[in-house]
Amino acid sequence: LDGLPGPACWDTRSCPAAFLVTGGNRSLAQSLSGQLFPALTSPLNFSDYLHTLSKIVPVGSEAPASFRQFLEPSFTPGNTLYIVQPRCRSNFSQTVSVNAGPKPLKLNVDCIQGLSLWRESASVINDELFKGYRQQRESGGGKANEFAAGYDFLSTNTDSLDISIWFNSTYNNNTGVFEMALLRVPRLVNMVSDAYIKFLRGSGAEMLLEYVKDMPKVGSELKLDLSSLLGALFFTWIIELLFPVILTYLVYEKQQKLKIMMKMHGLKAGPYWMITYTYFFALSALYMILFVTFGSLIGLGFFTTNDYSIQIVFYFIYINLQIALAFFAASFLYSVKIATVVGYIYVFGSGLLGAFLLRFFIQDNSFPNGWIVVMEIIPGFSLYRGLYELGQYAFTGTAMGTDGMTWSSLSDPVNGMRTVLIIMVVEWAILLPLAFYLDQVSLLGGGLRKRLLILLKCFKKRAASFRMYSFGRLGSKVIVEMENPDATQEREAVEQLLLEPNANYAIICDNLKKVYHGRDGNPDKLAVRGLSLALPKGQCFGMLGPNGAGKTSFISMMIGLVPPTSGTAYVHGMDIRTDMNEIYTYMGVCPQHDLLWETLTGKEHLLFYGRLKNLKGAELLKATDDSLKSVNLFRGGVGDKQVGKYSGGMKRRLSVAISLIGDPKVVFMDEPSTGLDPASRNSLWSVVKEAKKNRAIILTTHSMEEAEVLCDRLSIFVDGGFQCIGNPKELKARYGGTYVLTITTSPEHEQEVEQLVHRLSPNANRIYHISGTQKFELPKLEVKIASVFHEVETAKCRFSIHAWGLADTTLEDVFIKVAQGAQAFGVNA
Repeated sequence: LDGLPGPACWDTRSCPAAFLVTGGNRSLAQSLSGQLFPALTSPLNFSDYLHTLSKIVPVGSEAPASFRQFLEPSFTPGNTLYIVQPRCRSNFSQTVSVNAGPKPLKLNVDCIQGLSLWRESASVINDELFKGYRQQRESGGGKANEFAAGYDFLSTNTDSLDISIWFNSTYNNNTGVFEMALLRVPRLVNMVSDAYIKFLRGSGAEMLLEYVKDMPKVGSELKLDLSSLLGALFFTWIIELLFPVILTYLVYEKQQKLKIMMKMHGLKAGPYWMITYTYFFALSALYMILFVTFGSLIGLGFFTTNDYSIQIVFYFIYINLQIALAFFAASFLYSVKIATVVGYIYVFGSGLLGAFLLRFFIQDNSFPNGWIVVMEIIPGFSLYRGLYELGQYAFTGTAMGTDGMTWSSLSDPVNGMRTVLIIMVVEWAILLPLAFYLDQVSLLGGGLRKRLLILLKCFKKRAASFRMYSFGRLGSKVIVEMENPDATQEREAVEQLLLEPNANYAIICDNLKKVYHGRDGNPDKLAVRGLSLALPKGQCFGMLGPNGAGKTSFISMMIGLVPPTSGTAYVHGMDIRTDMNEIYTYMGVCPQHDLLWETLTGKEHLLFYGRLKNLKGAELLKATDDSLKSVNLFRGGVGDKQVGKYSGGMKRRLSVAISLIGDPKVVFMDEPSTGLDPASRNSLWSVVKEAKKNRAIILTTHSMEEAEVLCDRLSIFVDGGFQCIGNPKELKARYGGTYVLTITTSPEHEQEVEQLVHRLSPNANRIYHISGTQKFELPKLEVKIASVFHEVETAKCRFSIHAWGLADTTLEDVFIKVAQGAQAFGVNA
């Protein structure tokens, strides 16, 4: 600025104490300003320090009056008292002893040159004062220009002193937040008064001010608003604490397969997202309302000083962004433990990095603002920056006794709130649909991988009523494997149904195949080999097979967990490749493992799944009670207890009830009676037999008794294909055809037993032999039951027979024979 030395004076500590001067009469004003700081004519004598100080112009210390109350900082150890002189001698510095307290004080005294600078008007002075502090500070231009004071002599003349004074109150505070500081106005008034007297009466005249003493007053209290200073970090943690809660909830539903369970019972993706999002938004909104309300009630300036409308908008946008971020992150996580760790690392990591990294970049004027914006793309940093700005404005507003952040503050060039709001809105708009898409295409959630067109399908309305599609035969490779007659007959029936559709058939599988591609050089695994099946309504179809035979892969394709590699299946005329959402409305599923919410009651489960099947009002309540009664969970208020308190058998019965509620047209049951006691098992079988009258049921089980009781048709599934299909009696007749004779004797009589059996049936086959106990298969065409009894009773007269028995072929025998025969022959290999 005009008349001021360059920045080099800061390094040499030679910057003058500048006094800006203006007035209506320039010559008079300059004459008076020349006598503001008269030169010393005698050495300083601090024995009477008050009188000495009244005759000089001290400017006090260069340090703020921190924690000194009304005591001049110069009169404290370590500071220096500066005296304004027209010119400073090189040997002016000295140390004097001042008796200003209970003991002498060593005071450093130094000289500072006074500099009067003329300005044309008061507006020029105002402009320079602003540039010297605010503008240069914000632009990062280095040290601010300092001015000791300013004088506008207005219409001063020899008859009157008319003057305005600018005084420096940079370090003053009268709001009660900080301690009271010195207000150096009386000395400035005395300086110009003394100069005016000398101008009128000569240098011998003087008007001295020794001191100003305040009246007694009550003690002042320091009220520092720590919430504004430290709130950015702690409030970031508080607000983000909901993130791991939301994230773990979403991952829990996916890990426990509750999400796909709801989907398989008819809950579409749109309503699920809308309900879940609304729930988390309501929870977050209530949390933030309590947060702001509590902070305001206890009087934290962070909340009371800033405009509440800005806070509401900021918190509203962020909680929506946080929910969208949780949905997005949940698409990549499959374990609740991992989700919990990731969630809390994000919370505390973003807060700490914001406080110890981002904050320093914000406060460093030389750091590029563009990189700060890039960092704020991380939602945690956006939150911290917004809270930081609110805290800064609240702190300044409280300290200065003004408002904090208002809408007009967003135009402040150093305020980053506007940028933060824009970033968060854009991220919210991007993350939410992206999370929805990832959720739909991800296999981690246990669902079919969908095409990109799923986003368009969300807007395509489909008729809710039942419809029969026109079947079309899929193009596929020619099957060259050997196929048993039952499978061939079933395939022919399917081909006929594809040509002439029949609405009485609930399920039609057409050459359904599933291949799991090998990794790390391993060969592909053919899990299901071109399976064809026609299942009419009112029939229960059982699938028996050893572990690893492909039953689970077949069921997974039918209920939409995995897509078929080739071929397809139709459920009530709807294709599992393209119409699973519609199929789910007709489907009930009892999974192998109970997929239940531990905190809900059994009745609440049935009410929920009943609503998914479009049951309402009294119809829903009746269906719920009937379902509980059918599986013995109604009496004693069992249905009103939390599922977490159920035994394994009770959970299993509830899973069966869920699969049947709402009258589904097709039901898939995977080992429904696992873990049940005999009484509960028989009761459950009665429920399933009653339920199959008007629906198709596919059941997998390892219990031969269950299969024989429930299934109208059975299939033995080995190595990805059907080895036989038929009703239980037919299969036993076809693969049995023998009696099983078991005789236990002493080891020395084993040869005689074998001779006895061969007399009864020359083609008998011994299938078991250990420690005197032998089992033989006797062809039914060669023996009569009466002959067996006669020969055994006759043999008892010749040697001791400890035990014996004759049994017909069981379903278990058929299963073992077919499975072993297929594996030994290497069928479909």
